[in-house]
Amino acid sequence: MTDSVNAEHEATANRKGEHIRICLEEQVQSTGTGPGFDRYRFRHQALPELDFGGIDLSASFLGKRLRTPLLISSMTGGTDETARINARLAEAAEARGWAMGLGSMRAAIENEALAATFRVRRLAPSIPLIANLGAVQLNYGYGVDQCRRAVELAEADALVLHLNSLQEVFQPEGNTDFRGLLRRIGEVCRSLGVPVGIKEVGWGIDAGAAAAVLDAGAAFIDVAGAGGTSWSQVEKHRARDELRADAAAAFADWGTPTAACVREVRAALPDAALIASGGLASGVDAAKAIALGADLAGFGRSLLGGAADPGAGSAEPLMRVMARIEFELRAAMFGIGAATVGALRATDRLLPV
Repeated sequence: MTDSVNAEHEATANRKGEHIRICLEEQVQSTGTGPGFDRYRFRHQALPELDFGGIDLSASFLGKRLRTPLLISSMTGGTDETARINARLAEAAEARGWAMGLGSMRAAIENEALAATFRVRRLAPSIPLIANLGAVQLNYGYGVDQCRRAVELAEADALVLHLNSLQEVFQPEGNTDFRGLLRRIGEVCRSLGVPVGIKEVGWGIDAGAAAAVLDAGAAFIDVAGAGGTSWSQVEKHRARDELRADAAAAFADWGTPTAACVREVRAALPDAALIASGGLASGVDAAKAIALGADLAGFGRSLLGGAADPGAGSAEPLMRVMARIEFELRAAMFGIGAATVGALRATDRLLPV
């Protein structure tokens, strides 16, 4: 392997560490826009006619049963620190019955010595596990073989290809040629042999884009809307030139709020498998997302602190956060008289404000 290739691979891994540090230490939240759940309010049911202890959070996704309709969103991997984070996330996901997405696995494809940072199946033998690659890499030499390798390394049940066009624009080493990408996504969907999903990274997927990728063969959509981490703001802290750093400020409120994405995509595509992520912070947010049409609600940065805490000797602090989210979700369902996730999906008690 040449020195230049080695340097490129090292840079990919180092970037993952920088992203975690920036997300934990800097202000990278979207400003001027939120995920949109504050625009909705549940109409309280004073007489729920339910036993709170009997409320059922079980769900199904891509043919697999889950104990909760909740997902640890794709976040990280590729360094020793992120290996510890992924291990804690996987341990907690297995214990609590959440699905889990892995961070971008490009680092492991480029350097198999880093593959161990994504190998968490031994810690999470029963949950749905989703491998992850940047879709734009299909325009930069990646194909079905690399996608299949990501799935094999993670022993994953599915692959998600993430769309991060604006992040690539602001990233110093970004890949910005998105031409012809839909056709290449379709090739992967047809050939991979496991379900392939499409997700954004924090600016949202609208009905038109969702329909296009579903027509190309995608099995699910994660809208990953605006209101949580803004990757233009993350990359602002990594910018090597003043122009990009200054320009990033103009995009702090960019994107479509998560709630609006879910509502639009579900209205246009009633049978789509749909994940809501982007700025969710509580079980009430999750309940609203599901009532708007999501099948699963995904949490990312709100879990990162508990998983990354160097003083934590186990996944227990993280699991306490997850248990709190589950309790809030169950309480919201009790508050509207919904005994099951299906009843929450069908409720007419979520009203715009």
